[in-house]
Amino acid sequence: MRMRILWGVLPLFVFIWVLQNKHGNCEKPDVVNVGAVFAFDSVMGRAVKKAMELAVSDINGDPSILNGTSLNLIMEDSECSVFKGSIGALQVTEKQVVAIIGPQSSAIAHMISFISNGLHVPLISYAATDPTLSSLQFPFFLRTTQSDQSQMEAVADIVYFYEWKEVIAIFLDDDYGRNGIAALNDALTNKMLKISYKLPLPINYDITDIMYVLNQSKSLGPRVFVVHINPDSQLRFFNAVHKLKMNGSNYVWLMTDWFSTTLDSFYPKNRSVLSTLEGVVSLRPYIPQSAQKRAFLARWRKLLQNELVHSGLTAYGLYAYDTVWVVARSIDNLLQQGGNISFSLSNMLNGTTSDKLQLGKLKEFDGGGLLMNILSLTNFTGLTGKIHFSQDRNLIGSGYEVINIVKQEIHTVGYWSNFSGLSVLPPKPLQNKETAVTKLNQNLKSVSWPGGKSETPRGWVIGNDERPLRIGFPRRASFTEFVTLNASHNVQGYCIDLFYEARKLVPYDIPFTFLPFGSGLANPDYDAFVNMVATDVFDAAVGDIAIVTNRTRMVDFTQPYVSTGLVIVAPIDTSESSAWVFLKPFTLEMWGVTALSFLIIAVVIWILEHRVNEDFRGPPKRQITTMFLFSFSTLFKTNQENTVSTLGRMVMVVWLFLLLVITSSYTASLTSILTVQQLSSPITGIDSLIASNSLIGYQVGSFAYSYLKDILNIAPSRLKSLRSPEEFEAALRQGSGNGGVMAIVDELPYMELFLQNRTDFGIIGRPFTKSGWGFAFKKDSPLANDMSTAILKLAESGKLQEIHEKWFCQLGCPTDRRKDSVPDQLQLSSFWALYLLSGAVTVLALLIFLLKSIRQYIRYKRNHTDLSSPSNTRCSHVIYSFFDFIDEKEEAIKRIFAQQDNAQPQTNGS
Repeated sequence: MRMRILWGVLPLFVFIWVLQNKHGNCEKPDVVNVGAVFAFDSVMGRAVKKAMELAVSDINGDPSILNGTSLNLIMEDSECSVFKGSIGALQVTEKQVVAIIGPQSSAIAHMISFISNGLHVPLISYAATDPTLSSLQFPFFLRTTQSDQSQMEAVADIVYFYEWKEVIAIFLDDDYGRNGIAALNDALTNKMLKISYKLPLPINYDITDIMYVLNQSKSLGPRVFVVHINPDSQLRFFNAVHKLKMNGSNYVWLMTDWFSTTLDSFYPKNRSVLSTLEGVVSLRPYIPQSAQKRAFLARWRKLLQNELVHSGLTAYGLYAYDTVWVVARSIDNLLQQGGNISFSLSNMLNGTTSDKLQLGKLKEFDGGGLLMNILSLTNFTGLTGKIHFSQDRNLIGSGYEVINIVKQEIHTVGYWSNFSGLSVLPPKPLQNKETAVTKLNQNLKSVSWPGGKSETPRGWVIGNDERPLRIGFPRRASFTEFVTLNASHNVQGYCIDLFYEARKLVPYDIPFTFLPFGSGLANPDYDAFVNMVATDVFDAAVGDIAIVTNRTRMVDFTQPYVSTGLVIVAPIDTSESSAWVFLKPFTLEMWGVTALSFLIIAVVIWILEHRVNEDFRGPPKRQITTMFLFSFSTLFKTNQENTVSTLGRMVMVVWLFLLLVITSSYTASLTSILTVQQLSSPITGIDSLIASNSLIGYQVGSFAYSYLKDILNIAPSRLKSLRSPEEFEAALRQGSGNGGVMAIVDELPYMELFLQNRTDFGIIGRPFTKSGWGFAFKKDSPLANDMSTAILKLAESGKLQEIHEKWFCQLGCPTDRRKDSVPDQLQLSSFWALYLLSGAVTVLALLIFLLKSIRQYIRYKRNHTDLSSPSNTRCSHVIYSFFDFIDEKEEAIKRIFAQQDNAQPQTNGS
């Protein structure tokens, strides 16, 4: 019974299985729609359109992919318009496309990405290079070309390789241009470089707009231009460059890949246009050579010969071909995984249906998320090489070629990749380990620059005859020896002569013109003067400009050509020095220790030399005289007595060394005290001046005012401005209580010049700030470094001193007349180590002498005295006997010991 039931049910199961299998086969669609939105009639579009058509034909003719399903590519023309591109995207989505290929414009890609996100339709672009098109904001966006982030890093490496510091960026004023230049700015900043000027072009620019921007750039210093615009088959940009004669040897033109795309789109017969592009350097996406690529290029050449295409094959045409294959492979993978091509109404469109807009026809792609995941995991080799994506869904590109236009030919001068930097060899396949990219391992072949020169252009110009460098100078009313405008309206002075000499050592021409700052009736405000450079009123400032902190924040200064600082000038008393001035080099303690040392040395040398040196024997009076004369005569090296004993010589060597140091120091200190004129003033330095509550003078325009007020916290009511040396002198003579000042605080060079012919004033103490004078230039100006080098050369050659003597030493160079609050006395603490060494050697010599003498005395007494006799053991007798013994000559004692040694063997023999 059961078997009958089983045989009855089995056909039913087979029938159901057949129906399910048949139903499953019907679920696989015959056609899959894919949209494509791009500008048909554009430099990119003409090649891209044919490349995608070829890809669809190849896919549909390949039974190994989408077997049984045809790929239908629905194209809409965006006409390079964001509005029309958005409409085109809506139109293709109405036809239930599973993916959208394109657009080539980053601006349109931003807009379509919102549509793609809403309808869950993956958007795959082969040309939208804007780095801000990220997977975080647009999860259904995938890029099958290299991001401009990589391209701008390549540009930055080129700028760094040729040691240029600044560039001018010319770019299209849309998302593509602005965001690309922002990426360039970041890449340059990482290398301590910068974009000095950003010059945008309108989206629909014409040659008038280009010439306007280029004319703006001619007045700027940098001559390295980075141009980031859309491909242009007419090359209008370089037509404008040629008309404005900006293709000379001073210019550098770095193009992003829009330029190489334009060139690749030309027919070979149209390459004559390259004659106007001599020296241009551009990037081109690097696509490795392969058999597959060579076969496709041959195929394209045949199409050109048959006039079936009207554009050369660009890198983006190859990217577009591979993009169609990426989409087709992913759809095939989706279908193999059992995914269905189905669409449903979007919740986002509820309540927005309109007969006019027909938004109800827009549906979400149910498998969009799965297809997007499959797309991001793509890993196969196409015409452009290995195709796989990073975590942020950007193509892991193989880098860029660096091309150079030379004599109407396109030359490859190197390559760039993010793991090898610049190289003359093509990038190798990506490796797991990236090598460190440094300037040492970067290299490019020789480049021909504009004008046909092989020398690397400097990359910037200081000025030209049309717009010379504007150099400001202070029009002073006092101390005009530094800088002034004479009656003939010529600029002259110490600072001006120095500038001219330094300019001669700069290895290029500097067209310039001098512009005055100030009325000449009073000294100008130097902070305001420096600010004129920072605000681009002047290109540079030349004069007696102090390098102080607040000014260095605004401008760059050269190497200081004068060392200076703030000093105090006050009235002085020129009375004669004291007759006892020779005692001042040493303190009282030093004098006492030195005198005691002479006495000790006299006694020690007498003790060590008395037994062996005839010069130290004789009557007591003679010995005392010899002893002290010998000691003090070592000071003048006039002693006629010589030391004989080894211990005496050892003591004398250390003593003479100590004496040499002391006498040299004494001589130097006394010379300093006698040379520096002693001033009589209640002011001993800046601290006593602050505490005095008296009026203080300063020069109009000097930074001394702000330093005294802001740093030293002196009340402004105590500070009095003075305009000229004559006012300085009058104010100092009047004094603080009579409407004058107690002292003047100003920079050292001014005060030296003021004191040159005034002996009744002097500098009190030493400079209490450290600074210098330099020339001011705009921030990051290359001329500041070159002028600094020139100033150093002037200092090394002695030319700097010659210029100084020319202006300030005609009547004798100014010298300091300073009052030191305390004489330069030498302290015992400075010499204690030498005294300790001398004392230690002296004590050691005495100990050795005593031990030797005691040993001789014991030997002597053992042979000549009965030691058992009580009379011989008394202490006083032993001491007197010992002193009598050491008073004897050393030779006599040695003879006695010799006689004892000879007599002892005879006694033993008898």
